[in-house]
Amino acid sequence: MNEQSNLKTIQHFIGGEAVEASSGAYFDDHNPEDDSVYAKVAHGTEQDVDNAVKAAKAAFAGYGQSLAKEREAWLLKAAELMEVRKDEFLDALIDEIGSPIGKAHFEFQNALEMLRAAAAMARQVTGKTMPSDVPGRFSMSIRKPLGVVAAITPFNVPLIKGVRLTANALAVGNTVVLLPSEEAPVIASLLGALYRDAGIPAGAFNIVCGMGFEIGDSLTGHVDVNMVTFTGSSVVGQHINMICAAQKKPVTLELGGKSPMVILADADVDKAVGAAVMGTFVYQGQICMASSRIYVETPVYDEFMEKFVGAATHIGVGDMRDMDTVIGPIISGRQRERIKTHITDAKDKGATLAAGGEWTGNRCHPTVLTNVTEEMTLCRQETFGPVTSVYQIESYEEGLEKANDTEYGLSASIFTRDLEKALNFAHNSGAGMCHVNGATLHDEPHVPFGGNGESGVGREGTEADIDAMTEWKWITVQM
Repeated sequence: MNEQSNLKTIQHFIGGEAVEASSGAYFDDHNPEDDSVYAKVAHGTEQDVDNAVKAAKAAFAGYGQSLAKEREAWLLKAAELMEVRKDEFLDALIDEIGSPIGKAHFEFQNALEMLRAAAAMARQVTGKTMPSDVPGRFSMSIRKPLGVVAAITPFNVPLIKGVRLTANALAVGNTVVLLPSEEAPVIASLLGALYRDAGIPAGAFNIVCGMGFEIGDSLTGHVDVNMVTFTGSSVVGQHINMICAAQKKPVTLELGGKSPMVILADADVDKAVGAAVMGTFVYQGQICMASSRIYVETPVYDEFMEKFVGAATHIGVGDMRDMDTVIGPIISGRQRERIKTHITDAKDKGATLAAGGEWTGNRCHPTVLTNVTEEMTLCRQETFGPVTSVYQIESYEEGLEKANDTEYGLSASIFTRDLEKALNFAHNSGAGMCHVNGATLHDEPHVPFGGNGESGVGREGTEADIDAMTEWKWITVQM
């Protein structure tokens, strides 16, 4: 892959065809393991965005009138082809974004289930009849697709988000322009080929590759884009929210997190440790739902720490295609520097390094910190790496208070055998998703996925996206 002749070349996908960059420029897509060039990618411009949106708008004239059975068949065919091309997707997940093979398998399977679930959405776009106060008036409501949906996806789960944000939109009759992370264009290209080969009409799905900070505004603010769905940082999400608000354009945002796990004295400590390891360190912590704050009640604190630190120090950091490997490379130099800065700042200000802190190449070993205080950057900011802080608490009430002491509100979990405390926590947590005796990291195709506060606006999922990606129309017929 390091040989220039073996490099992949990724073009835009507009109107059903591979399209070269209008500027003729290409950028390098790197393998995060060794920063070698993995692909040359079309460097999108505002002109490319405009071309893609125009193609999507033109396609909507026909695609928006397509039958539910047609959209269902196209998406089911895409799922069938996806299974056949599994190895291609796994290789890209490993080599393009640094997913260890276990995470790559998980992401592939999750995305496949989402694609099948999206196919089922086509028949669920229903309206209803309603009583009228006017004699002889037949009154009904129907749902109509919005038009062109702009989907912007992240690097960490590009296949899951690529499928969810685009297949759900396609299922209900919208057309799509996808702007993938500049760190995951190959995976987006594989998805585009999947839709094309499944028979989805030309122009219904389009991809523009490039830098979000250069062309993101031209996409989200385009006059012919009718809705935006975005997954990424809270800062960028707020910027997109302002653009959409100014144009009265619907938007769903799935943003960052600082997700808490609370472990009470009556918890099954071994299960809590397993959930903490999975929820914190899978895909080297580059997951928005990661358990980056762990609160443990005093009676089990020492036992938890001994077992958690022991497990963290034995997590696999080996070959990326070895199922025992959990920790892969951090995606980019900028993100590696962020993680290093957060750890160094905490140590310099008095935090105790209970595990990790070392690096092997571009991989950060699982890192556990205690004695973390408010003046430390990682106390409140999202690190987005295999780093967590553990705090000792004296009661359930303190755990709930600490869990809610954040601007974020994505996911939360509690471990306890006390049903009353568990349900009290679930109802009073500020997070949009809460899990009892489970990790903070969960997702399924049909659930209302999303967060509150700095963690987002709206929800994703089959039912939620029917709501978000269609609009109601009231129709009456006077008899």
